[in-house]
Amino acid sequence: MTSASTTPSADEGLRTAVYPGTFDPVTSGHIDIIRRAARICDRLIVGVAKNAGKGPLFSLTERVDLLSSEVAALPEGHRITVVPFEGLLINFAVEHGANQIVRGLRAVSDFEYEFQMAGMNAKLNPAVETVFLMAADGQQFVSSRFVKEIGKLGGDISRFVSPRIVEALKTRFAEQAD
Repeated sequence: MTSASTTPSADEGLRTAVYPGTFDPVTSGHIDIIRRAARICDRLIVGVAKNAGKGPLFSLTERVDLLSSEVAALPEGHRITVVPFEGLLINFAVEHGANQIVRGLRAVSDFEYEFQMAGMNAKLNPAVETVFLMAADGQQFVSSRFVKEIGKLGGDISRFVSPRIVEALKTRFAEQAD
């Protein structure tokens, strides 16, 4: 394993952040973190991880397309780019000139893993800081996994995802039922 270069980016002086995730599907909790992250940086790159090991419901292309549609509707959308990636997060961050990695924390249980990952990324490249944003009130319990489970069993997920995502999930579940 090699560490990422610490070479300054071409956008020197811009605060560029990366917010990585699988986003399978993107939830209201993800959108909350994206909006808040966009307030603390000049440019936000949302990295959609390939992460086939998680067995995603949607393909990488579908997840990028769904998230891009969600981001385009945000007032901050013009400063946000959605990009697929695989490999080391720290390398992805450096490739995109990011000096920050944004991670959302829902509960104390998230902290231990995220703390270890932040420490490892700091060892790989100390020029890239990890910034933690706590989930907003009412978002702490929202996870893609729960949304998929509730939706698949016919529950109402409209409070946790946008109407666009509700429809995408209904379509996917109907395809799987055939």
